[in-house]
Formats: sequence, C-alpha cells, structure tokens
Amino acid sequence: MSQSTVDVQAYLQAYDQIEQEIEEWSDDLLKWKAAPESWSVTEVLTHLVDHSIIVSFRIREILAGSEVRLPVFNQDAWVSGQRANEGSTKDILLAARAIVSYNSLLFNRLTEEDWSKSGINFKGEAVTIAAIVPAFVAHVKHHLAQIHRIKQAQADSVNSSGAV
Repeated sequence: MSQSTVDVQAYLQAYDQIEQEIEEWSDDLLKWKAAPESWSVTEVLTHLVDHSIIVSFRIREILAGSEVRLPVFNQDAWVSGQRANEGSTKDILLAARAIVSYNSLLFNRLTEEDWSKSGINFKGEAVTIAAIVPAFVAHVKHHLAQIHRIKQAQADSVNSSGAV
C-alpha cells in the first residue's frame, strides 16, 4: 500500500462540494447558459469527467514508462462535440465518481517511487504523478468557482427579466 504524502482523500472528495452546491437545482438551471458560447453547469461537469479521463490516461502513461508527451485535449470541442448539455447531470456525476474511485484504487497500490515518476506535459515540463493528483483537486475547485459564477449569472438574469 502507498505511503505517499499525496492527499488521496482530498482527491476522493473532490466532487463533494459540487454535489452539495447543485443538489437542489432543477434540470433547467443545470442546463442554463448565460450565452450560447458559455458553459452550463452540466457542461462544466462533463468537462470535469473528460478531464478525469485525460488525467487517468496521463497517470497510466507515466507508470508505463512512456516517453511521449502527455496528451492535451480541446475542451470546448469535446464538450460541444458530445452535446454535453443534453446529458443527465446525475449520470455525469456517477461517471465522475466511478473514475475517481477507480483511480484511488490504483493510488493505494503506488509506491513512493511510483509517485515520483514523471512525464512531459504539452508545455515541455516534467510533471510527477504526485503533482498531478493535487492539480486535479485544484482544477475541480476552480470549476466549483465557475459554478458559483453561473449561479450568480442565473440569479442576475432572473432579477433583470423575471424568468430563466
């Protein structure tokens, strides 16, 4: 079992605040967009699942000893291409939780040596697995702030027009 200083518990709880934030929201509010090019909460959550998939792949590439640059993805095209706003937020969150849970099982098997393994990101910088995990947690928190901004924009829209 891993004795890493990486906070796997924070990783496991990354979606807790988001779920608490949106638990009472209607489907209409979850799919509301301030503008056509803006993301809805459903689209933000879809992006986070996409990001989880990419992070999972990056970690496995590093563990496999791959020397290729770690993949980057076009987040807007991914969200748009899969018609993310037509998805179910409940299903998206289930997928997010499943990926996080599956990765945590892997994390519990990693040695200190594994945690210190690194790959090269798209910027040409070395990044360790130990750095990827807290960066993921920070990324989720960044999007929690985006969800707060969407909620405020919705409220402002209701206040100015009387309807969402």
